Amino acid sequence: MPKIAFIGAGRMASAIVAGLLDQKVAAPADLACLGGDDDTAKQLVARTGIRLCADLPALLDGADLVVLAFKPQHLASADPRLAELTAGKLVLSILAGKPLSALAKVFPQARNLVRTMPNTPGQIGAGITGWCSLSALSAADTALVESLLGALGRHVAVDETQIDAITAVSGSGPAYVFEFTAALRAAGIDAGLSPEAAHDLALATVIGSAKLMERTGTEPEELRNQVTSPNGTTYAGLQVMAAKDFRGLVRDTVLAAKKRSEELSRD
Repeated sequence: MPKIAFIGAGRMASAIVAGLLDQKVAAPADLACLGGDDDTAKQLVARTGIRLCADLPALLDGADLVVLAFKPQHLASADPRLAELTAGKLVLSILAGKPLSALAKVFPQARNLVRTMPNTPGQIGAGITGWCSLSALSAADTALVESLLGALGRHVAVDETQIDAITAVSGSGPAYVFEFTAALRAAGIDAGLSPEAAHDLALATVIGSAKLMERTGTEPEELRNQVTSPNGTTYAGLQVMAAKDFRGLVRDTVLAAKKRSEELSRD
């Protein structure tokens, strides 16, 4: 396995490291990290046994793949030495809202650049990541990228023009699912359930429904129809959703997130 260097050691970097080690794609000796002012890097090293480096030259010496896992707003003030230190290396970014053109300015000598949009379920290996590259990847680099992203779950190669939409749907999407779950819980309490029962029922319903969709491969509309009896309880609830234009609300939510992603890409 080529040596992989992580600039940043937050939740997503930690998820990638854990996945690579759990799947035995890499050994601790293959991985190294450099953190910021907090203790996240030290904590990651203590949990996993990967190397902790004191500075960028030590981190990047001998590394073949560099993973950018710091806060996106720090890209503009990135250490200018990175241009030379990443020469000939593959650079993979998980920085939200930072297009390949912006990355190319900071890493002009990298052998290739990869932009990704993971999501938070990747922390438990259940995520999905959209990704694209500045130029066509070699077979070896494609395998390397897919191995790394596979540590987070599923992945799909796309054109960069689709990344903002992916950000709005799967990147931000978990927050919408969490909010729906919280709303279902709150509604259960209003309907007379205890907070504990409402929580358990809402959570199990969302998880079970998602598993049913995945396992059967059935379209969500068909599964919805299987639950809905004419003039029954589900029908009554769905009529309220239709009257409030539930799908329109979700559409507007996704489009608002996509617009903001486009704005961030221009900053």
